[in-house]
Amino acid sequence: MSLVSLADFKAHAQEHLSKLSWDFIEGEADEGITYNDNIAAFKRIRLRPRYLRDVSEVDTRTTIQGQEIEAPICISPTAFHSIAWPDGERSTARAAQEANVCYITSTYASCTLEDIVAAAPRGFRWFQLYVQSDWELNKQLIRRAEGLGFKALVITVDVPVTGKRRRDIRNQLNLEANIMLKDLRSPEAGNSTQSAKFHMSLPSRSFCWNDLSLLQSITQLPIILKGILTKEDAELAVKHNVQGIFVSNHGGRQLDEVPASIDALTEVVAAVKGKVEVYMDGGVRTGNDVLKALALGAKCIFLGRPIIWGLACKGEHGVKEVLNILKEEFQTSMVLSGCRSVAEISPDLIQFSRL
Repeated sequence: MSLVSLADFKAHAQEHLSKLSWDFIEGEADEGITYNDNIAAFKRIRLRPRYLRDVSEVDTRTTIQGQEIEAPICISPTAFHSIAWPDGERSTARAAQEANVCYITSTYASCTLEDIVAAAPRGFRWFQLYVQSDWELNKQLIRRAEGLGFKALVITVDVPVTGKRRRDIRNQLNLEANIMLKDLRSPEAGNSTQSAKFHMSLPSRSFCWNDLSLLQSITQLPIILKGILTKEDAELAVKHNVQGIFVSNHGGRQLDEVPASIDALTEVVAAVKGKVEVYMDGGVRTGNDVLKALALGAKCIFLGRPIIWGLACKGEHGVKEVLNILKEEFQTSMVLSGCRSVAEISPDLIQFSRL
């Protein structure tokens, strides 16, 4: 069967993965209200196409943090890609490099940063950091990312504790006990007995706004805050001189019953008044979804679970297909809406349904 949509990849991935792995990847917090609303919220938005425009040439390219990407469709940080495919994040990185989009590598990757960069040395990469209680460890991770050519630091702010993911609890999944975090050890440690002591370290519960200045003193990389959902936090982010805001509810995996990402996007974009770039993830499944997010002010969208579905189905080639399908759908949506470039996508394209 040909896989022609992201939904096809989801169905095919579920067939390929064990129940334990599938439940971890798809796992939502509590009742899954936000998980479901991330997708449903996009369907409450209608498009207002404009016709009789010359759309013989349509350009999907844009820039984020000053670097050009082939389309405003990039890869969110997700953990443990080796659960879906043996080569893990190396395959993801190669696919992102070929597609010329940004790949945000997770602190909780199943491959070392060094291995990921070696697999795709020309790739455009940002590094996602869960700030640890040990600031020396934070410094070491940031220095490694800088030395390896990562172009921005993405700080995930919505995980002072892990949300209650009922599927993992029922499956008695204990990632802390069973999955080694290779990036929480030095590359020199290799496979030594010493390295075996470094298991998952949970994010710091005490990390707060005042600590951003400490991060800024450690690195010259642009700092992007991931997990912002309100105008109040968006305004504080601008006040603290970050370079980007990532609207996200962690794919509905953290606090349940918060706004869908696309619903929170409008509030955040209005609050920052164009002072920083705004990105989003959560619920993007079609090219129309990408168009809607950009019309509401997102500079770029990022994909989480669909990338893992692609990996589970076909490894690197599956990730490339997922990215290509969404890019082609987005380009078609632009043509059918009368938009010849990303710059022409505006709020006038959007109408909120009363349904």
